[in-house]
Amino acid sequence: MTRNDSARVAAKREREKRMVSEMIALWCRAKHGTRDGELCPECAELAAYARLRSEMCPFMEEKTFCSNCRVHCYAPAMRERIRAVMRFAGPRMIFHHPVAALRHVYETRTERHRLSGKEAR
Repeated sequence: MTRNDSARVAAKREREKRMVSEMIALWCRAKHGTRDGELCPECAELAAYARLRSEMCPFMEEKTFCSNCRVHCYAPAMRERIRAVMRFAGPRMIFHHPVAALRHVYETRTERHRLSGKEAR
């Protein structure tokens, strides 16, 4: 565990790192023709960068996804790369990881509802 993470935050951190790695792998197989379980050097670099960003995130306990975070810690070039991966892999995750995709939809709706409640105050 990093820092003084609670078990819940540590599990969330690991789940986020695993999911972003799965999405990058899906992108790499489709766009770069790699075999299952392999990444091209460019995608391996992006995956390592994304894992590091998740590992170092001080807001893990309060945020749901990086897109909802008030601080965008990705370098601009890496941010564009991960956006392209998310746009491509996100809709396809329902076929590859249906439980994770449904969890994402649920958490997105919950976060949207929570944020709209804060704005009303």
